[in-house]
Order: sequence, then C-alpha cells, then structure tokens
Amino acid sequence: MPRIDASKLNLEETVVQVRRVAKVVKGGRRFSIRALVVVGDRNGHVGFGLGKAAEYTDAIRKGVEDAKKNLIEVPLVGTTIPFLINKRFGASEVMLKPAAPGTGVIAGGAVRAVVESAGIRDILTKSLGSTNPANVLQACIAALQDLRSADEEAVLRGKSVAEIVGKKQAERLAAAAAVAAEQAAVARAVRDEEAQQSRGPSRRRDRGEGQSSERRGGGERRSRQPRTS
Repeated sequence: MPRIDASKLNLEETVVQVRRVAKVVKGGRRFSIRALVVVGDRNGHVGFGLGKAAEYTDAIRKGVEDAKKNLIEVPLVGTTIPFLINKRFGASEVMLKPAAPGTGVIAGGAVRAVVESAGIRDILTKSLGSTNPANVLQACIAALQDLRSADEEAVLRGKSVAEIVGKKQAERLAAAAAVAAEQAAVARAVRDEEAQQSRGPSRRRDRGEGQSSERRGGGERRSRQPRTS
C-alpha cells in the first residue's frame, strides 16, 4: 500500500495516553515517557503513533511524527462504515458496527479517538478483552484498514455496485456519500474559519506591539538630537 502524504492533509492531533514507563537494566531502572497519539483529518484518513522520550513534549512530538508515517484511508459510507467487523490484537478485541444517521459515536477511550479522527460520525463499537490502550488502538486501526467500500469490492469482482448490493442499496449509498461530502465540506469550512479567528488577534497584537516599540524608539531618537540655537 502506498504511503499517504501527510503534508497534503489538514491533520488534527489527539493524545490518547501519556504515562511514565520504566526499563529495568543492570544498574537499576531507566524511566521515560510514553505517548500514544492519534492523528486524522476527519475525512477518511487516520493514523496511530507511539513516541518515547525523556520529556513529555518530546514524546508527544515523536508520537505525532510516527502517526503521520502510518496513515491509512478509511472507506466511509455516508457517516458510518460499510459493514460490521471484528479485529483482535494481542489480548484486545474490537467490534465496529455501522449505525443509522443520528446515532452518534457510541465508543469510549481509545476507540472514540480513532473513529472521530477518521471522520466517522455514526457507529456502534465494543471493546472486548484487555483494555490496554496500545492494543486497543492497534486492533481498531487494523479493523478500519480491513474495510472495503462497495466500489472497491465491485472492482475486485469485475461487477457493478448494483449487482453486488442491489439497485436500491446502490442509490442509497450514492445519496449518503453526497450528503457526507457536503457535511464534511461545511465542517472543514467551520474549522478553517475558527483557525483564522484564533490566529487573527495574535497577529493584530504583534503588529500593535511592533508599532508601539517603533514609536518609543522614534521618541528616544528625537530626544537624543542636539538642539540648535
């Protein structure tokens, strides 16, 4: 699978867990910070990364860099996923089930961070077995990676979407995709506007500080000029 270029996406970061861990060596225990980070553009792209460092900020930064290197594309059907899927990683198992529009994200902890970052707005989930966040994240990412849309399945079988899911279901899928695209465009516009508004006051404040310093500097220069009789 080709790697997705993270520089072309508007990714948002979500820190799932930050904790101190220890490694036992001959001379004693070496402590470090471990960060589990999820990144996504809320439009079908999500990734998970793990970072370790001596400081919190460095661990989170390394986790973000690792997550951007492991982005995957999630096939969405409107605001949910194509079909029910179970995936196991280690002692953790995650079940993802499609839901009707308006259901919302029925998930908690690490699974909620992944599905929200991927842009899924209606889904039913269940975490089985171990609740270790690292294993739960791996299982959830693996489940999303194994999903296939009706279009991809039609290409693999050499058939049309209507032949696989039926004519009515194909029309519903097309309508749901159109609605989801409109909602994603509106949400993206709102986020961009909020980002511009948050950057605006800081820029105006910087300009004001620069102008005031120039004025102060000009006043000092004028006071140093010798008087002429």
